[in-house]
Amino acid sequence: MPDPSADVADPADTIAAIATAVAPGQGSVAIVRLSGPAALAIGRRLFRAPGSQVWESHRILYGHVVDPASSERIDEALLLLMQAPRSFTGEDVVEFHCHGGLICVQRVLDLVLSAGARRAQAGEFSQRAFLNGRLDLTRAEALSDLVTARSRRAAQLALAGLDGGLHRQISGMRERLLDQLAELEARVDFEEDLPPLDGSSVAAELAAVRDALKGLVAGAAQGQLLREGLRVAIVGRPNVGKSSLLNRLSRSERAIVTDLPGTTRDLVESELVLQGVPLTLLDTAGIRATDDRIEQLGIERSRSALASADLVLLIFDLTAGWTNEDQALRALVPEGVACLLVGNKLDRGPQGLGLLPEPPVQADPAHVRISAATGAGIEELVGTLLARCGSSGDQGIAVALNRRQADLAASAAASLERSLEAAEQQLPWDFWTIDLRAAVLCLGEITGEEVSEAVLDRIFSRFCIGK
Repeated sequence: MPDPSADVADPADTIAAIATAVAPGQGSVAIVRLSGPAALAIGRRLFRAPGSQVWESHRILYGHVVDPASSERIDEALLLLMQAPRSFTGEDVVEFHCHGGLICVQRVLDLVLSAGARRAQAGEFSQRAFLNGRLDLTRAEALSDLVTARSRRAAQLALAGLDGGLHRQISGMRERLLDQLAELEARVDFEEDLPPLDGSSVAAELAAVRDALKGLVAGAAQGQLLREGLRVAIVGRPNVGKSSLLNRLSRSERAIVTDLPGTTRDLVESELVLQGVPLTLLDTAGIRATDDRIEQLGIERSRSALASADLVLLIFDLTAGWTNEDQALRALVPEGVACLLVGNKLDRGPQGLGLLPEPPVQADPAHVRISAATGAGIEELVGTLLARCGSSGDQGIAVALNRRQADLAASAAASLERSLEAAEQQLPWDFWTIDLRAAVLCLGEITGEEVSEAVLDRIFSRFCIGK
């Protein structure tokens, strides 16, 4: 049996993995997936289908998974057979649909491995689909994004990529660049035999592709926000309303709310989606001097949360005004982390309305007045929060590059910029082609037409095991 820890997978062997989440009592069905030349033989060896059920492609068989050594029935199950090339991987694929939980599905996987399959590496099913021409690289990455989507909008973006929207755009740009590269290289070698080339037309086409790439790169930040979400730390002095705000935003009593300072003694996390953007809200312990060791531990964790946050909501009490303690907390926010000053307790009567000071840090002037108790100002707070993190909610982007793709698109745009500089300086054609080739290569890496085995291994290693 091949070594499952080998760095390079052997496409000639048969791989297997559990393709569904496994947890006790959390799912009624679990799937063990096989792909490779021995998949059908292993399925026949382990599965007993009563009656005259026909073993043919794209049929579902009912029966039992049986240990061939002892004839013990391991599970009542369904078997799905998809023969090459009409399968996800382009190979013979067999799936055992077992009962969920821990025991049955693990015993079925153990039998499959004993019968000659090896344990699949992370993302290996999708990698085989790519290598066998069933998926291009952008669709494969979109598939991973769909599995990990944390919001409906993120899932819609992933589906757009899975439908080939991104591939069509990038491939179209690459073809346009290849056309121009062919014209330029022809003039380098055979200019005396060909009609004159209009350099301005070539430059205009390169500029158009460059601008389109810049547009995709600009939208990548929004897409990344929709995929990965934000970590938002809620900080402030004790009893200024941090937990009340957390509960208001999450619409649940996640944190204890009292009039006593020091109630929150540890981080309280709440995950939610605001205007399509996933957020992890961190309600931190109030930072103050204290002799309580347990509270001190919570304060230490609050300081760590500041460093890991994408944005800090610094809450202060409107009825007390901005204090030296608030100013000291503002100074604790790490440089480079966005900070939004939020005045709370707007509902405590007119005495609080005129107490919001000018922001103490002029480079960070944004502030919002709210009442966590009544909900006043919460919509404005959400809009300001998302705007400060580079989003105003769903901006209607149709496709979104991931980090790898955005870096390559930015590199391609920079290469085209250099080609355009050569054009502006009226340098010979071969100077135009140097950076144009680099741009074509970058776009080919996005789609998978120009990509190394090491890069593929790195990409697919981020996938889940059964995908």
